[in-house]
Amino acid sequence: MDDRLFELGLAKRRQVLGPEYVDRAMENADSFTRDFQRFMTEYCWGGVWCGTSLDDRQRSLNNLSILATLGRMEEFQLHFRGALRNGCTLEELRETLIQVMVYAGVPAGVSAFRAARTVLAEEGVDTA
Repeated sequence: MDDRLFELGLAKRRQVLGPEYVDRAMENADSFTRDFQRFMTEYCWGGVWCGTSLDDRQRSLNNLSILATLGRMEEFQLHFRGALRNGCTLEELRETLIQVMVYAGVPAGVSAFRAARTVLAEEGVDTA
C-alpha cells in the first residue's frame, strides 16, 4: 500500500463526499472491510481523483454518467452531492442526465432524475 496516495485520497474523498460521510465510513470499517476502505481510498481517490488532467467537476460529471448508466442509484446520490460540492451547476447536471437518458436509455434517465431530485430536495436547492 502507498501511504502517500492513501493520504491524498483521503483528503480528496473528504473534500468531495464530505468529512462526515468519509469519517463514518472509515470509523465503521472492521476486520472484514478495513482493507477495502483503504484500497478504495488509495486507488480510486488517490490514484484517480488526484490525477491532473481532469478537474473535480469533470470527474463528478463522468461519475454521474457511469453510475446512472449502471443503475447504481445509492452511489449516484452520493456523487450527486459531491458534484454540487465540486461546483457543478444545475444546468450542467441536467444536461449530463439528459445525455445519459439518450445514450443509456429512458429508464436510466428517469431513475437518475428521480435520485437527483431527492438529493436536491435534501440539500435545500431551489429548482423552481
